[in-house]
Amino acid sequence: MLPVMKAGAMEPPGRGASGIWTRAGRMNGHEVVITANGVGAKRAAQAVDAMAAVFRPDAVVSTGFCGALDTDLEIGQLVVGTCVKAAHRSYATQPFASARNCVRGVVASVDHVVQTAAEKTKLREQGATVVEMEAAGVAERAEALGVPFYCARAVTDLAGEDMANDFNAALREDGQFATMRIFRHALSRPAVRFPELLRLRGNCIRAANTLGEFFADCKF
Repeated sequence: MLPVMKAGAMEPPGRGASGIWTRAGRMNGHEVVITANGVGAKRAAQAVDAMAAVFRPDAVVSTGFCGALDTDLEIGQLVVGTCVKAAHRSYATQPFASARNCVRGVVASVDHVVQTAAEKTKLREQGATVVEMEAAGVAERAEALGVPFYCARAVTDLAGEDMANDFNAALREDGQFATMRIFRHALSRPAVRFPELLRLRGNCIRAANTLGEFFADCKF
């Protein structure tokens, strides 16, 4: 599962019967299907199941954005997971072959947006390098399918940052963030929260470009 690829090599996006967003094409000689199903491990696992019902994958990849736990990490920096740690277990990952510079480290996969520097520090003390919300669900399904699992993430917020916007309160049951809820919340402290939203948007664009360049060159 690869959510990043050169647009010119892909078919137009679509939604299957399950409503899960998908796109298909070829990358470096491989047939690839990318899929997205919202935030969280459960929804990520459902996306893998939906794709596995259509074809048998040779490998599964979890990719996207992450929050830094290591204070040395910078915005847009690429982190390749050496393993994924969830609440009660960890999952092994396979290494990518790429000439591009990246950091290798443990990916903490949690069930909420980590919004404070204090919580990031606690996760760092447990040995994690970055934190995100979907990789454990993807890893669990890859293990069930008996196929190799890969994980690559790009940083969108730093270890020392506290978020002024409450993204957990804006997360809907369908795995999407309620844009108007975020906007209304930002209005209560516009001088702090609106600049943060603009900054995060720029960080996400930078991280997406990093991931795209990485997957354009890497080999499995």
